[in-house]
Amino acid sequence: MSARRGLWWRLVRFGFRLLYNEMAWTYDLVSWVVSLNRWRAWQRTTLPHLGAAPGSRVLELAHGTANLQLDMRAAGLEPVGLDVSSAMGRIARRKLHAAGIDEPPLVRANARALPFGAAHFDAIVSTFPTEFIIHPDTLREAARVLRPGGRLVVLEFSRVWQPLTKAYDWYSFNVLPWLGERVAGSGDAYRYLAESIRVHPAQDELAAMLERAGLDEVQYFNLGAGVAAVHRGIKLG
Repeated sequence: MSARRGLWWRLVRFGFRLLYNEMAWTYDLVSWVVSLNRWRAWQRTTLPHLGAAPGSRVLELAHGTANLQLDMRAAGLEPVGLDVSSAMGRIARRKLHAAGIDEPPLVRANARALPFGAAHFDAIVSTFPTEFIIHPDTLREAARVLRPGGRLVVLEFSRVWQPLTKAYDWYSFNVLPWLGERVAGSGDAYRYLAESIRVHPAQDELAAMLERAGLDEVQYFNLGAGVAAVHRGIKLG
């Protein structure tokens, strides 16, 4: 990553974090609208990639509003959620309490310094984490707490198919903030989201980052013509 791109990414990430709590209360609704109801289906595609048997302990980085936590429980997994946002944590706890989970295993912490011992989890997943996974420190931390043979699965916005780039850019910088303002009252947050996607590593770049973090057999799978991509790596050693 160039110095100029690195500085730009830090500024975008700082601004997005300031607005992250503001987005929390309408996150599900706006995500449904802006993805044309695809975001939950995309989230669920990560479960088969985990390769985790029922009873497996799975860490979710950036648990958000806990939708995937419920999906994993329905699949017989034992998820633990981690998020840096206090607002997301409150919403997630309410949703899990409503589902009959009295003591949701949710942790508020920075993903660059995970409060878990080595080889603690059978699998790790993160869907649309943006600042959580983008940093090499986070990937190294994820590899540290993953047991040998376990998988790290990341679903993140990526590089769209080249012929669709202009249309996708117009949608991202015009329609997305417009929807964010009218549906969530926060156009700025979704403008930052669009900007952060543009400096996010492309599919090959993120795959290389996973390899440098110590993961093997790294693969990625495009969704929506590359609007998003699922990356998967295995910790062999």
